[in-house]
Amino acid sequence: MFEKVLIANRGEIALRVLRACRELGVRTAVVYSTADADSAPVRLADEAVLIGPASSRRSYLNAAAIVEAARLVGAQAVHPGYGFLSEDADFAEICADNGLVFIGPPPQVMAALGDKSSARALMSRAGLPLPPGSVSPVPTAERAAEVAAEVGYPVIVKAAAGGGGRGMTVVRCPAELPRAYARTRAAAQAAFGDDRVYVERYLTEARHVEVQLLCDGHGNGVHLGTRDCSVQRRHQKLVEEAPAPALSARTLETIAETALRGALEVGFTGAGTMEFLVDAEEAFHFLEINCRIQVEHPVTEMITGIDLVHEQLHIAAGLPLRLRQEDVRPHGVAVECRVNVEDPDRDFAPTPGRLERFLPPGGPFTRVDTHGHPGYLVGPYYDSLLAKVAVWAPDRELALNRLERALEEFDIAGPGVRTTIPFVRRVLDDPAFRKGRYTTSLVDRLLAERQPARTTPPAPTAAVPPEAGPPAASSPGAGAPRSEAGAPAAPPAPAHPAARPAVVGAALPARPGGTVPGPRPTARPVAATAAPATDQS
Repeated sequence: MFEKVLIANRGEIALRVLRACRELGVRTAVVYSTADADSAPVRLADEAVLIGPASSRRSYLNAAAIVEAARLVGAQAVHPGYGFLSEDADFAEICADNGLVFIGPPPQVMAALGDKSSARALMSRAGLPLPPGSVSPVPTAERAAEVAAEVGYPVIVKAAAGGGGRGMTVVRCPAELPRAYARTRAAAQAAFGDDRVYVERYLTEARHVEVQLLCDGHGNGVHLGTRDCSVQRRHQKLVEEAPAPALSARTLETIAETALRGALEVGFTGAGTMEFLVDAEEAFHFLEINCRIQVEHPVTEMITGIDLVHEQLHIAAGLPLRLRQEDVRPHGVAVECRVNVEDPDRDFAPTPGRLERFLPPGGPFTRVDTHGHPGYLVGPYYDSLLAKVAVWAPDRELALNRLERALEEFDIAGPGVRTTIPFVRRVLDDPAFRKGRYTTSLVDRLLAERQPARTTPPAPTAAVPPEAGPPAASSPGAGAPRSEAGAPAAPPAPAHPAARPAVVGAALPARPGGTVPGPRPTARPVAATAAPATDQS
């Protein structure tokens, strides 16, 4: 196992990884921007390194500065969390070139799977079913029109290098296609530096079902069952549950086995998620594979008792997988919702501000992953995810009731601050959702109904209680509560220089024994080079 890991992320996921490392006796260092100087990960890590200003381009997306920070603190490995550089094959290669283990798949595997068009071709050769459409990118609007005519409308135009729900445009008739094609290519170029797109049939009444995978470097792999992530707005997930409801056991097992076979055939290693669309007849189609830990991984941990970050660390250290498929015994139902600092009644506009009250829920089998606390300033620089509330119960009805109870308890308040909790409670009230008979169209339907968002009654102000963990587990690597720091937004990454960092960095002293330190000493500058003139947040 590693002696020290650098965590190249922020917020909730940085805190989650930090806790897992500490439980395994691994020392931690985190990088941080000036906006996160007083954050929980910075306070709790053994060391912290300032790598730049609030702009993610000049901090969390600055590959050279992160590698220099890892070398400065003597880390053997880099955990990228999710978002930011977590699926950047160039960054993984830079880590390898500098003697650092990137906690994720090999760069060449990540490059092949991160490109959606390449991933579709690989999975097609591996025998996985694809939605009707182009396997390779479509170079012209005329070719896009030919593909759309072949598969039938509606279609969706997708960026080959897209991710995080960006770079997608639904087209419902031929007249819309030329403009949608041009707009998607332009957006893809701006966001990802790659304007290639492909076209596939858009399944209007489909379920979004994914499979959690663990694969080691010795040819071993297991799947940890399914999750349903169909409650989405603009392809961004709001509510997730495991296992996927209202599908036959045979379908769920077939999807999981198919996902594992595809991952092993392409040489995937680490923790990853394969995503599928499932239609009304329970036919399923490969969508994409994510080469990182997912925001929604707590629900899988809660039904299996397996700590996914522990397993990530063991696999990255070169150890054989500690699990066999027969060791994975899912039990019960887990449901998670994301609490974003957004106003559902104003088209989910972000509402940054300082939290005057922040009291997460507790109670049996209730887990809250968050980096928030009273006095925390939710800034405008990164994704608005503040917390995730996940619950477990023996059956789905009780799990939904438990989540409803937990959301009623959650007290968040500050000048101008709004959250998505009222809208999530509207989802939980929906009859189709309660029956498990919902699709990716659920959120659009609820928004079209324009019902007033239900408000959460205020709870008494009190100190933040300890996080409640998942049920006790008996599987290897089971255990601890976990945390995704505001899922970091991922603006386009700059070219990765192989040289020194592009910003001033500062190392902070180690904390003996991993204890929470007192006031932090003034940071020391350790390196400086010219930084970009613009600050895009």
